[in-house]
Amino acid sequence: MATVEEAVRFDTSDVDRHVGKPVGGGQLKDPVTTTDVRRWAQGMQYPNPLHYDEEYAAESVFGRIVAPQSFAVCCDVGHGAGPAIVGNIPGTHMIFGGDEWWFGTARIYAGDHLRMRRRFVDYKVTDTKFAGPTMFSRGETIYVNQRGDFVAKQWSTAVRYLAEEARKRGFFEQTAPRPQWTDQKLAAIEDQRTAWIRSRAGSNSPPWEAVEIGEKLPTRPIGPHSLSTFATEWRSYIFTVWGSTVQEGPDHLSEAGWLPEMDRDLEGAKEDPSRGDGLYRGPSRGHTDEEHAKVIGMPRAYGYGASMGAWVLDYVAQWAGDRGSIRHSNVQYRFPAFEGDATFLDAEVTDTRDDRTLGAKVVTLEVVMTTQDGAVMAKGPAEVELPA
Repeated sequence: MATVEEAVRFDTSDVDRHVGKPVGGGQLKDPVTTTDVRRWAQGMQYPNPLHYDEEYAAESVFGRIVAPQSFAVCCDVGHGAGPAIVGNIPGTHMIFGGDEWWFGTARIYAGDHLRMRRRFVDYKVTDTKFAGPTMFSRGETIYVNQRGDFVAKQWSTAVRYLAEEARKRGFFEQTAPRPQWTDQKLAAIEDQRTAWIRSRAGSNSPPWEAVEIGEKLPTRPIGPHSLSTFATEWRSYIFTVWGSTVQEGPDHLSEAGWLPEMDRDLEGAKEDPSRGDGLYRGPSRGHTDEEHAKVIGMPRAYGYGASMGAWVLDYVAQWAGDRGSIRHSNVQYRFPAFEGDATFLDAEVTDTRDDRTLGAKVVTLEVVMTTQDGAVMAKGPAEVELPA
């Protein structure tokens, strides 16, 4: 694609040479542990005992603790974004723009050692209110276990933009004011969360024949988000643990064109791993640090797009129950989860079909994620296999 000229110059020439090509990246050194799965469920605020209670899990169809399907992204270094961030564009930063998932029938258990294959898919440049000329680039990550079983394929969208232009425009400063919470409103959220938790299908997965188009799922509230919840999310990702990963191939992420304030000190990390940690120093520090959030055009600390994707998958899985299985989802992210905001997930059944290709009974849910003010944070379909 040619260089795009807007009011601001956005040069993609170094990206073009990577289109369609394999990409290197990190791999986890060790197999998954039960503690990894438990920590993930905790970090994603997903209280499903199938993923942390060995007694409950032993009585389930799995016979032991199994990872939620959202856990696949926890096994990747960079939660799927890596192959979407290739080529040098100086002065840029990135946020997640969406994830499309295809799941196989293999699930993840303690002892599994996943490996990832990655490639850069494609990109386009669009003018946005947020930052002017903005790149939407897609990368593919294929997750395979130690037996060679296909676990999942992810197409992640990275939104790469010029941080200086985003700061000038102050789009989210104008559209995402910090909310004021009363005790009454917080109590209502807590009641809604309790009702959602108790709606878990568990071993009583809804039979496909009983699901009706137009059926609505219970609302799932998350938040209000805080620096504590964002830090807990980050630390639930295995790759954030010091020494847990090994780099394969060139480290293309270090050449992306990050601002100096948001870059990692990889040389210094050889002595002190926190310098390459990502959160203390690096591209993710704006998630828990308001000063650095403002450097990249955000009004305050904000959440992770990868976590938003996990919230969607866990929400759908809660409804589908232990015998249900997500086969495909395609959710676009439109608005970050800012500190102080709350997130609400809703869904409606839009289709039911006997899928001859999959050999499965499938239900399609249209999932919508909103803020307390009704701003749409994410939206898209999820296709779930249910027992007949």
